[in-house]
Amino acid sequence: MDLKTLTIKQARKDLDAKKYTAVDLVSAYLEAIKEKNSNLNAYLEVYNDVIAQAEAADKRIQNGEKGELLGIPLALKDNILVKGRIASAASKILENYVATYDATAIEKLKKSGAIFLGRCNMDEFAMGGSTENSAFGPTKNPYDTSRVAGGSSGGSIATVASDIALGALGSDTGGSIRQPAAFCGVVGMKPSYGRVSRYGLMAMGSSLDQIGPVAKTIEDAEIIFKVIEGKDNFDSTSKESPIEKRQNKKIIGVPRKILEEKGISEEVLKNFNESIEKFKSAGYEILDIELPRISYSLSVYYILMPAEVSSNMARFDGVKFGTLAEGETLTEDYMKTRGTLLGKEVRRRILLGTYVLSAGYYDAYYGKATKVRSLIKKDFDEAFKKVDAVLMPVSPTPAFKIGEKTSDPIEMYLADIFTVTANLIGTPAISIPSGFTTGELPLPLAIQLIAPYMQDEILFEIGKDFEKLK
Repeated sequence: MDLKTLTIKQARKDLDAKKYTAVDLVSAYLEAIKEKNSNLNAYLEVYNDVIAQAEAADKRIQNGEKGELLGIPLALKDNILVKGRIASAASKILENYVATYDATAIEKLKKSGAIFLGRCNMDEFAMGGSTENSAFGPTKNPYDTSRVAGGSSGGSIATVASDIALGALGSDTGGSIRQPAAFCGVVGMKPSYGRVSRYGLMAMGSSLDQIGPVAKTIEDAEIIFKVIEGKDNFDSTSKESPIEKRQNKKIIGVPRKILEEKGISEEVLKNFNESIEKFKSAGYEILDIELPRISYSLSVYYILMPAEVSSNMARFDGVKFGTLAEGETLTEDYMKTRGTLLGKEVRRRILLGTYVLSAGYYDAYYGKATKVRSLIKKDFDEAFKKVDAVLMPVSPTPAFKIGEKTSDPIEMYLADIFTVTANLIGTPAISIPSGFTTGELPLPLAIQLIAPYMQDEILFEIGKDFEKLK
């Protein structure tokens, strides 16, 4: 079997036609992992019962059971809980933490018969855009190992891009699925806020986080999405999928003003304009739209997200959760545990968040940011009265070199300029491969589509139309 061209859809057909078994399929992936992972550092752990999982899936197939993901090998981001397995969030503080229950998304995948290959590297507690903040070393880009895979779901994305998983789960707080997907040439989706349960996902920014699918094609991403989505009693923010689906009238909005921002590479802009022409050739109308306050998104995000981080990280103190580094007193215990076992970026965001929530600064920063967030959402609501989706780049540049931005956190944060908005306003967004840079080692480029809230299906419709044009 050719893992490079294999998709979930094709593997499903092959398994049902008895061309090979689930054991054969996962064995091929385990061999590929042995060959490639030491160079990429995409998996932190390959599970020791993968063959046993595949044998159970084969029995279900032999018994006539059907299911899109039955016997399909997937990779998981290390901040999603799987009962009885380590979930470290790529942090030393949780290096030996064993989950006591399944995340809802995991429970649904287990019922569907999916096979879990292992847990993937990520930026520590999902804080970062390059997977360089992992306590276990960076994940490398499969197209050029001197470059980052992106983050924070870099490991999940690299497994799919390098054919050592057929699909994966990531989490997206400000672009953490979409940006690495763009850097590695695969499809990555952030569902609408509430469309997929967050129960069992380690919280970073509770009003921003979403679990989402990673795959080679739009169709494969949709298959995973359909299994994991839906209301969950364990997550009060989760919602049922809407009965009424919005009709795709083939109108795409382009906010031209944001494309005038400094720092966008010429190759990204050229590819973006070529993608617009492709949409036109598929019968889409391209409409220039105004999103007056979108330029404030990054500032708003980097106030609200650290505030939520500060609150959510309070539980990791070595007592309630995590390894304890003992000191002379209780205060020293906390200081030593959090000071030595949490990475620099995590500590930076906790400090920032604590500051903006502190007395005297709450109204000046957090309160104002919350109001501007509502105004940005209003701008998009107005735009969606005229268009079916908004089109933007995913990242201002292709994948950058490992170590290139680590000394300048602000430069790293600026790379999120196109992705954070969808998390702030709760809308679904998807990264779709759209070509490559020129040069000795061509690097993947991507476009991003944002659809109205809870109308995730429009992204799949438009995405499939775009894929056909390649």
